[in-house]
Amino acid sequence: MQAFREFVLKVHQRCNLACDYCYVYELADQSWRDRPVAMAPHVWRAAAKRIGEHARRHRLDRIDVVLHGGEPLLAGPSLISLITDVRAAFPGARFSTQTNGALLDAAMLEALAAHDVRIGVSLDGPSEHHDRHRRHRDGRGSHLLAARALRLLAGHPAYAGILCTIDPATDPVTVYESLLTYRPPAIDLLLPHTNWTNPPTVGYAQWLIAVFDRWYDAPRRETGIRLFEELISLILGGTSRSDQVGLSPVAVAVIESDGTIEQGDSLKSAYPGAAATGLNVFDHDLDAAARHPGIVARQSGRAALAESCLACPVHDICGGGHYAHRWRPDSGFRNPSVYCADLRRLIDHIGARVAADLTKRSTGRAPADPGGIRP
Repeated sequence: MQAFREFVLKVHQRCNLACDYCYVYELADQSWRDRPVAMAPHVWRAAAKRIGEHARRHRLDRIDVVLHGGEPLLAGPSLISLITDVRAAFPGARFSTQTNGALLDAAMLEALAAHDVRIGVSLDGPSEHHDRHRRHRDGRGSHLLAARALRLLAGHPAYAGILCTIDPATDPVTVYESLLTYRPPAIDLLLPHTNWTNPPTVGYAQWLIAVFDRWYDAPRRETGIRLFEELISLILGGTSRSDQVGLSPVAVAVIESDGTIEQGDSLKSAYPGAAATGLNVFDHDLDAAARHPGIVARQSGRAALAESCLACPVHDICGGGHYAHRWRPDSGFRNPSVYCADLRRLIDHIGARVAADLTKRSTGRAPADPGGIRP
């Protein structure tokens, strides 16, 4: 059994935006409608107790706790009480949150920073791109609010970085360079959550390759991009900590606002109830969740891959892609990622670039034809 090392607490079920690609509100699972709007103190204290028990039972020195939503900052000052109670149950808890930035002001920033909470902001590029998808319910864009939050964070120790959901209709280098203006220590580039019931449009590989080349060819390191760094690590024989690529076990538990324990909530993009375990923090410990068949499947590496994935020469790097992106109604999750072709192109491109650089450094000249990363 793989112990959980990351706990996502759904501190608030609602959001102040209406992003058209949101997997929580716009896709298959609508269970948020039946849950409490905010996590109550008795729920987070029960969750804190279970987290502390689990961490001590598995002799963990550190765990990561993600304050999530909806929009987590809608929970307001109660976040500080929650953080205090979780740390009392397990002092080795590290906290982070991902926000749309609308409610992040100087007072909120300093309150969270005083409790060592790392803060990321979601931004999809310049206003004409960002506001295409990330809008208020009345249609107003949210770019101004996200930009304000990022200017507030720039240079602050609490600044974790930017999360950007890819839109292949945008200009990739323009998007990337617009994100750089906010001096992010890291950028997460995310493929939109979809699956074989609604395959994506083409162009994601081309978009990612353009950003990779701009990032990789920069004369100095401007920021970290987790997807690219994870792929380079895997190409060089290392491991990945991302659930987007690689075969490393996923060690994440989600605790909803009513105390139910769920699998990774991105599974909600597949079908209603896809993330459910039937467990809760009042009646069950987290070891019971770690033994749940759905969670075990996500931790089983190669054993969870489709036969076509195992036959692919880069399956140990791709890892089948994000688990939620493999869903097909007639065969479940044992399928290649719906982004399979894009991932293969991206991996081969990065592998060729890295191989060419390694050859150049070892011989003093570039190879005539670096090709792919595998024969």
